[in-house]
Amino acid sequence: MFAALCVEDRSSIEALVAIARDFTPRWERRGPSAVALDLAGLERLFGHPRAIADELRRAAGEQGVRASVAMAGTCTAAHLLAICRQRAVGSRRHEHPVVIAPGGEASALAPLPIDLLAVLPPRLLAPLPPCPRAPLPPPISTFHRWGLRTLGALAALPADAVAARLGAEGVRWQRLARGEDLRPLTPEAPEERFEQAIDLDWPIEGLEPLSFVLGRLLEPLAAHLERRGRGAAAVRLQLQLVTRTVHERSLQLPAPMRDVRALRTLLLLDLESHPPGAGIDRVVVAVDPTPARVLQFSLLTRPLPSPERLSMLIARLSALMGEGRCGSPAVVDTWQPGAFAVRPFAPRDHEPQSHRDTEKTLNRLCDSVSLWPVAGKEAADLPAVALRRFRVPIPARVRVEGDRPVSVTTYRRELPGGSVRQCAGPWRTSGAWWLGDSRAQLPTPNSTTPNLEVGVLGVGSSSWDRDEWDVALGDGSTCRLVRDRAAGAWCVEGIYD
Repeated sequence: MFAALCVEDRSSIEALVAIARDFTPRWERRGPSAVALDLAGLERLFGHPRAIADELRRAAGEQGVRASVAMAGTCTAAHLLAICRQRAVGSRRHEHPVVIAPGGEASALAPLPIDLLAVLPPRLLAPLPPCPRAPLPPPISTFHRWGLRTLGALAALPADAVAARLGAEGVRWQRLARGEDLRPLTPEAPEERFEQAIDLDWPIEGLEPLSFVLGRLLEPLAAHLERRGRGAAAVRLQLQLVTRTVHERSLQLPAPMRDVRALRTLLLLDLESHPPGAGIDRVVVAVDPTPARVLQFSLLTRPLPSPERLSMLIARLSALMGEGRCGSPAVVDTWQPGAFAVRPFAPRDHEPQSHRDTEKTLNRLCDSVSLWPVAGKEAADLPAVALRRFRVPIPARVRVEGDRPVSVTTYRRELPGGSVRQCAGPWRTSGAWWLGDSRAQLPTPNSTTPNLEVGVLGVGSSSWDRDEWDVALGDGSTCRLVRDRAAGAWCVEGIYD
């Protein structure tokens, strides 16, 4: 069931909005003088529809508003009946609400004048999705030339004949005359500010007294978010200092959360890296709300840590290692060996695949790989060789004869060494010499991705000039040697398995 409240004085629309909010969160403005309500579920509170209509009329009387009340199975029918009730002559037009049982909308609207269509807002004519152009006003003059005076006369016309003369808009106006809804009711969400502030009697310095203030502000915010079914997508902190300056910090959260302890810990860890420069007079905490997350655990996969615990861990590591030094590795668009980038750590939930999908994926990958013949044999018949790179290259002493390495010595006993039996190389690579030693000039995986920290493993600058050798040593191991041509230094970059 739907209800519509209509007033003659447009200045009373705010009172109607207040009444609608008290009854249900599903309400919508219908023009400058009417409000529509979705009454689904209110029967358990007030009883039958007539009791709900009387309660609406009583609430309007307590607000000092003379409003007409109508109820029907569709929102359009209730709106038209409320408008007709408002235009009724006499002082008793507001005393008795109109209640139409579902299914009787067309017969109830049939005797009403066709001029009521001109009062409906034009946006009610647009279906979902909206039309590319604005809807046209109702052709009342055309209806009058056809001899139509009531909504029932328009509803009784053949739909094909109306479409042939007026197009799709004419059919939509005919559906409105029958009391049909062209689109669902769109609830208007009130603008809410999720913000808490406190003025301190005495300035505070240090994070320990500030933590108590933050807990006092975050508790009502978390309760407000829980009542609205929301979570915090971002937290904004404003600290007004005794120097009349404002210290602002903003945290983007990886998932919607409303845990007070987690939010307070994240703010304190961020302030450890970015402390305010003076005493604090006023504290303001605001959050950007977003729909709360719904967790659905699986019996077949291991659940990930909660976003609250994961965010606290990342924040503690960032405070310990430094900003931009903790995250996920990312591929850098460069030929420089060992180059990498660090982006914010944001794991995604694992979506298990069926065995059939996994088999199809493996078959597609195998089909996309072409096996080229090598020395008369297929590549699949050759043993697989993998280079196990060291996270940081190991310095080494290499003796060279005739520009070729002949012996390798390292300072770590677990690493191979000794005379060189066979060697292949050198493979010379160089690049980024035009950038000098500016590490910030390295390209990133995505220029639009924020908070990326670019670095190079085991390399002191962004430019490189080196020779690579694959050597087989006397102890049976094979390793990759690298010589920095600028410094003349050797290192072991990895071992072949």
